Amino acid sequence: MAKPIHESVKEILQEIGENPEREGLLKTPLRVEKAYHFLTRGYQMDIDSVVNNAIFTEDCEEMVLVRNIEFYSLCEHHMLPFFGKCHVAYLPKGKIIGLSKIPRIVDMYARRLQVQERMTRQIAETINNILSPYGVAVIVEGRHLCMMMRGVEKQNSLVTSSAMLGEFKNDRATRMELLKLLHTKTD
Repeated sequence: MAKPIHESVKEILQEIGENPEREGLLKTPLRVEKAYHFLTRGYQMDIDSVVNNAIFTEDCEEMVLVRNIEFYSLCEHHMLPFFGKCHVAYLPKGKIIGLSKIPRIVDMYARRLQVQERMTRQIAETINNILSPYGVAVIVEGRHLCMMMRGVEKQNSLVTSSAMLGEFKNDRATRMELLKLLHTKTD
């Protein structure tokens, strides 16, 4: 049986030369354990409970775009945070999803150990599987602390990944409409 996270954190503190018994660190192992359970809660989520039957029949074929969805994740290579914004668009084919469900889907995948590229694809494929729309597009812009705090130490780097399915992949005009909407300023 695996040991509790807090015991491992105590060992890590000792390995880096800290005293886990000093006043400021006494409760740190338990705080870290609680934090990791919160930060990785996406493993306890499933798509059926996230969507919660919020799919509706609607005669709509125009693009739906939810942009600037904040996300917070942990890189699976260093277990350091990466965070940013996710933009999700789809072209309905007779079915729409409750708008609050899209950020919840983003959170379900972000709150796991991740790489941005896989997370982007998972979000797109999940929405595609749920709605069977004409197309799905997901664009993620992330800042990675594994690149900013260590390694190459590039504080201004921004990683952009995209997954385009259906008409967003096959039709240049549809893709360009999405990109134009993403660059439109809002107040």
